[in-house]
Amino acid sequence: MDMVKAQFEVLDERFARVNGDEWMRRLHTGCRWTEGPAYFPAGRYLVFSDIPNDRVLRWDETTGAVGVFREPAGFHNGHTVDRQGRLVSCEQGGRRVTRTEHDGTTTVLAETYQGKRFNSPNDVVESLDGAIWFTDPSYGIDSDYEGHQAESEIGACHVYRVDPVDGSVRIVADDFSRPNGLAFSLDESLLYIADTRQKPSHIRVFSVENGRLSGGEVFATSDAGGFDGMRLDAAGRLWAAAHDGLHCFAPDGTRIGKLRVPEVCSNLTFGGPRRNDLFITASSSVYTLRVNFSAPRI
Repeated sequence: MDMVKAQFEVLDERFARVNGDEWMRRLHTGCRWTEGPAYFPAGRYLVFSDIPNDRVLRWDETTGAVGVFREPAGFHNGHTVDRQGRLVSCEQGGRRVTRTEHDGTTTVLAETYQGKRFNSPNDVVESLDGAIWFTDPSYGIDSDYEGHQAESEIGACHVYRVDPVDGSVRIVADDFSRPNGLAFSLDESLLYIADTRQKPSHIRVFSVENGRLSGGEVFATSDAGGFDGMRLDAAGRLWAAAHDGLHCFAPDGTRIGKLRVPEVCSNLTFGGPRRNDLFITASSSVYTLRVNFSAPRI
């Protein structure tokens, strides 16, 4: 197991006491592009996507072993674990959002909008009411590298919400270039959404009310490539994956610090018994670091 020096870069005094172990562990390497980390507390394991190789891998916390969780996988990208402990997945190849039930069967949550297939769902979150929110850029249909090359049927890249009662799908944001990672504030009054292809890449913030979005002003811009996946910690700080590591933002939008990572970061999640094990997918590898902050309680 490789060890990499943990480098926390303080940009604001509010980040001065944010830190963790001295060394990050590289849990696995040799992938083509890792994404979609999702931690299952009951099983003490992490799943993550290796998109171009069309597989989802599983790291076992108790043994340290990494094996195949699903292959082929429909070119899975982002994942989340819903409040019933089920895996919700964005399938770039299948151009749909699915849920893996406890018995291993698959339920399709969304695959069309007004009769047209999605481009390639990318990242997904669940709100407290059980609604599923996801982004739909075109990366999976742009080429055959991480999906199947095709023309967009919808003709644009939107953000969608799947109703928890009747399963209907609705556009909640339609003015993005390439919407990517998304994350709710702790009280779910705000939704942060990254737009990867903007120059510079930025994160926008929307007000949330009754399943609808308003606002959408720029919350933060990147100084190191495109923003990708995002998570909030229990203190309400937003962590966003970028090309030089994870960027940490205060609720007012100030970039207060970074955690440097030696590969281009795609996403992150929290896990472990105390929700303070940070897992990072980055280029060909997956890293973990125990930190002195944690994920919010659900």
